[in-house]
Amino acid sequence: MTFKRPQPTGGQRISVPAQQAEDYDRHPPSFCLRHIVQEYCITRCNHEQKIAFADRLYELSRSTWVQLRMAGKKGGSEVLPRFRIKEAIPACITPDVTLIAFRFWKKAPMVGFRDGRTFHIVWLDINFTLYDHE
Repeated sequence: MTFKRPQPTGGQRISVPAQQAEDYDRHPPSFCLRHIVQEYCITRCNHEQKIAFADRLYELSRSTWVQLRMAGKKGGSEVLPRFRIKEAIPACITPDVTLIAFRFWKKAPMVGFRDGRTFHIVWLDINFTLYDHE
């Protein structure tokens, strides 16, 4: 048995509604460790630091990106210029990417970048050596 594809009647085409771009700012972040640098990896953290990291991810996931941005430095985050980073920057971070730091343990930053809804964590700076902390 063969099925024929339905043809539009009267020469009219069926239009598909345009999809609106997702407004990720109105959603909480999701987190990714795929690009984490070995020297600044979660495996270098002690038990207390790992707990603080998990707690902080949970806290961050309860706010939207808009709320996190509005909280700014007082909320434990800041935008970092690339030139402040002392380590080699992985190839996944192109020049147009903005680096963001969130504090997680005794003001130690997790540094990474945002792509849509996802925050990609690249460095966990528990020894405060990634950049000069002011």
